[in-house]
Amino acid sequence: MSLVRAGKLGENLFASLSKALDLIDFKTVSNPKSAVIKPNLCYYWDCTTGSTTDPRLVAAIIDLIRERYGEINIKIAEADASAMRTKHVFPALGYERLAKEKDVELFNLSTDVLEDKIVSVQGHEILYKVPQLLMNSDLFINVPKLKIMRATKITCAMKNIFGCIGAPRKIVYHPFLNEAIVGINKILHPHLTVVDGMVALGGHPIKLGLIMGSVDPFSTDWVASQIMGYDPAKVGFLRIAVKEKLAKPEGIITKGENIAEFKKAFPKLGFTSSNLGWRLQFWLLRAYRKISGDIIPPVLEEA
Repeated sequence: MSLVRAGKLGENLFASLSKALDLIDFKTVSNPKSAVIKPNLCYYWDCTTGSTTDPRLVAAIIDLIRERYGEINIKIAEADASAMRTKHVFPALGYERLAKEKDVELFNLSTDVLEDKIVSVQGHEILYKVPQLLMNSDLFINVPKLKIMRATKITCAMKNIFGCIGAPRKIVYHPFLNEAIVGINKILHPHLTVVDGMVALGGHPIKLGLIMGSVDPFSTDWVASQIMGYDPAKVGFLRIAVKEKLAKPEGIITKGENIAEFKKAFPKLGFTSSNLGWRLQFWLLRAYRKISGDIIPPVLEEA
């Protein structure tokens, strides 16, 4: 997998993205007729917070697809969540404007034909509603964020695939979230993962200026964990993925920039500050909900 510097404020993203893909010698099926790009749009916080995928990176991916494969059908896809509706998040985060500029389609995975798929993980049978679009696309590109998550320590490539589940109320998976992440990754296999680490989210947002490229979500998360200061062998869903023989950490090779440079810059989340910070956020968000009557942000679902 590759690590490439994105430059200040995401300048010359096309060149950085091309380099990231060339370093891994990315190839896909010849003459693809369709492509689906799945960003991480978990809630209504924009990319400057480190929470959601920067539309500028998605724009560069669209340009690269067209340069390499011509004018194929391209969709930007996201699914509804317990506290987010795709029809609202697309305009709120600049994706509606991007779609018009690039002449691509925005697609709500929750409105697709959803196939029931049952997968066993550690003896636990898990049912998923899987969008047909993602199983039938010639080119499926996963574009997650580089960020921490209280429930799973990290969230990156494999967790963004979890976000593809068509059923909006993904909170039902939270009692066995690590297993659920592994299960959906047994079903859906993106051809390419491009990680948006331009603004990453640790103890606070930081302009990390990183783009990662890989054909394997597990390898992506193994390296991402190290950047974020975690032992990947102690990240629940990665450990389960190894046990389930979904993937193995041996033989992961990085090309491009040095992991250590980004690891040093990434703002770690301390235990004390983490607990105090979360309590304050929960109080504020609950107060906001009580006053406004608005929906509950996803962070509260993990409490």
